Amino acid sequence: MNEGRYLMKQVIDGKLYDTETAIEIGSYWNGLSTSDFRRVSEELYRTKSGNYFLAGTGGPLTPYAESNGESSWGSSRIIPLSKEEAFEWAQQHLSTDEVLKEFPDMIEEA
Repeated sequence: MNEGRYLMKQVIDGKLYDTETAIEIGSYWNGLSTSDFRRVSEELYRTKSGNYFLAGTGGPLTPYAESNGESSWGSSRIIPLSKEEAFEWAQQHLSTDEVLKEFPDMIEEA
C-alpha cells in the first residue's frame, strides 16, 4: 500500500498535468519509510485528454534526487509518459487486472 499521496500540478510543454483532475490508474511504493534515502512512491495517471504521466516522490538516492553540487535531497515531480511508456511502467508495477483494464488494446494472447 502506498503511503500518502501528494497533490501535484505542473505545466510541461504547454500541457497541464494535475493529479487532482486526472484519473489514477495505479500506484507503486517500494515499501521503504519516508526517512530512507532510497524511498520511491509513484502514481500513474491519465488526463481527461488521454495523456499519461507519473507523479513521483523519492529520496536523495533515487531518480527524484536534486543536487546543488555539495548536497542532494529528495523531491517530487511530474513526468509525462507516452502511452507505450505508461504501458511498460504498468506491466512492471501494477497487477495484471489493472494492466488489462487500462491497456486492453496493447495486449495480445500468447
